[in-house]
Amino acid sequence: MAGISTDVLSRPDGILRRDAAGQEIQNNRTPVVNLSMTSSNSDFAFSLYKELALKDPDENIVFSPLSISAALAVLSLGASNNTLQEILEGLKFNLTETPEADIHQGFGNLLLMLSQPGDQVQISTGNAMFVEKRLKILAEFKEKARALYQAEASSADFQQPHEAKKLINDYVRNQTQEKIKELISDLDKDTVMVLVNYIYFKGKWKFPFDPRDTFESEFHLDKDRSVKVPMMNIKALITPYFRDEKLSCTVVELKYTGNASALFILPDQGRMQQVEASLQPETLRKWRNSLRPRKIDELYMPKFSISTDYSLEKILPQLGIREVFSTQADLSGITGAKNLRVSQVVHKAVLDVAETGTEASAATGVAGVTCSLIMNPLKVNFNRPFLIIISETNTQISLFMAKVTNPKEN
Repeated sequence: MAGISTDVLSRPDGILRRDAAGQEIQNNRTPVVNLSMTSSNSDFAFSLYKELALKDPDENIVFSPLSISAALAVLSLGASNNTLQEILEGLKFNLTETPEADIHQGFGNLLLMLSQPGDQVQISTGNAMFVEKRLKILAEFKEKARALYQAEASSADFQQPHEAKKLINDYVRNQTQEKIKELISDLDKDTVMVLVNYIYFKGKWKFPFDPRDTFESEFHLDKDRSVKVPMMNIKALITPYFRDEKLSCTVVELKYTGNASALFILPDQGRMQQVEASLQPETLRKWRNSLRPRKIDELYMPKFSISTDYSLEKILPQLGIREVFSTQADLSGITGAKNLRVSQVVHKAVLDVAETGTEASAATGVAGVTCSLIMNPLKVNFNRPFLIIISETNTQISLFMAKVTNPKEN
């Protein structure tokens, strides 16, 4: 199996093994990622999505299931007993079917693959842990975190909240090429540990929109309110399409150049909640299996850039991850101390959808898909709230999930 040897968890030469694995992945770019990894990722994504949607039903939502779950998996390296079990089960892994070592191996494979340079899809993702400097981080934990997750474990002086905040924000700003500037807005003196993870994604469409065709149009927030947005459009596009009559929604897949594609789900007017309630791995599997190349005569899509940040310590307990935030937390594998708990889990995501990629407009690979039936003209207009799932193509792992309720709000 390409990727990280499971004994990296117990052997001190894990970093060397990771380098060898990295080389193997670079040569073959399709490491083995087991099906339980993909299924757990979807399950976690939808469970978290439902909590976020419940909290703010009318707000834009953007988050990276992979980024968040990888951050929690890093944390689990230092967890024991019930704390460990809660984290991994909260990430929707069945521990009787998937051993802990396999979980770390799966994440390691994925993160290594995503970090390979040279792809036309731009993904910056990473994890870092900042621990109160009076608590010494164990060398074994640091080594595992770096070898398996390319994650940094650093000390910070939380007695000086302003300096600690600057340290964390500067780190993330540098790691994301200044795409994410202010991850942490406040810290208090009781903080002993902060877990940060970040992701920035930008892809070029395989079949880009022409900026000259973008025009101002209405986006309907609900049946009574609308806003004016720049609306991109493309004509006579052959792309995977599925009309789900049972759930009253339209599913369109747009491919990026490189190993990523975006699934756009457009519920019929007033049917968003019905679609949201049905989100589960089986639904996603059904959509993907039902997609067929179809000529869309006119496709309309708003141009937007949205970002969100979440304090997940308030949301993860709803998924069963509770103990790690309490005085009962057992994170003794991180510092050796029994009294360490997580104060904050901050996640920020940025998503741009634009015409981008006009330099690839010579791509005329639409030909070659024959439609044997004469279809009625098909028009798909994303002029009301819709969902997006951006996935890595080889593994079908969800990199991003978003709900666009208002493209005008950043």
